[in-house]
Amino acid sequence: MAEFSLDDISKMHHLYRINLINSCSGYKSANLLGTKDSEGNTNVAVFSSLTHMGSNPGLLGVFMRPTSVIRHTYENIKATKKYTINHIHQDILEDAHHTSAKYDKSVSEFEATSLQDEYRDGFLAPFVKDCPIQIAMEFVEEYHIKANNTILLVGRIEKLYVPNDLLEKDGFINLSKGKIATINGLDGYAVPELRTRLEYQRPKVGFAHRDD
Repeated sequence: MAEFSLDDISKMHHLYRINLINSCSGYKSANLLGTKDSEGNTNVAVFSSLTHMGSNPGLLGVFMRPTSVIRHTYENIKATKKYTINHIHQDILEDAHHTSAKYDKSVSEFEATSLQDEYRDGFLAPFVKDCPIQIAMEFVEEYHIKANNTILLVGRIEKLYVPNDLLEKDGFINLSKGKIATINGLDGYAVPELRTRLEYQRPKVGFAHRDD
């Protein structure tokens, strides 16, 4: 088994280190964030750092890389307070990944790829057409992570669009039915299959349990 100490990691070639550390945390969500600036220029970019933060209200967090260089998605969100989250599915993997390329602010990734923008219910930011799950978001707050100068951006779900055939009776969204992708590391994409759902777990009889 390979072993890597803190010292080993610090001395690695930067590309090897990036691949290693980005993949060791496990599979991550694969999403496209759609934004628009105050002048009407659209932007769509792939993110793998989305995380659930609460259900009432529905809050989702996304980690943004350091703003020491231009970050169009972050700038647009701060300017308009609106953005969309769109789940990547197996039919758009290559185009979705290409949105990580660094284009000038005047160039929309919707124009540089086959991805199509669409607008719903008067919401300012563009959705990605045909994505199985589409979420309209409003910026709430942000936190600066001092350890690596990244930003945790927190948003509130304003509207959620889910196809009826993916929605179970108890509110569970079956992502497997939508062929929704996940990301392994920086550039590895997988389309997982749902194996099973397990019931809410309670302590076994005879074992001590906590009240919290």
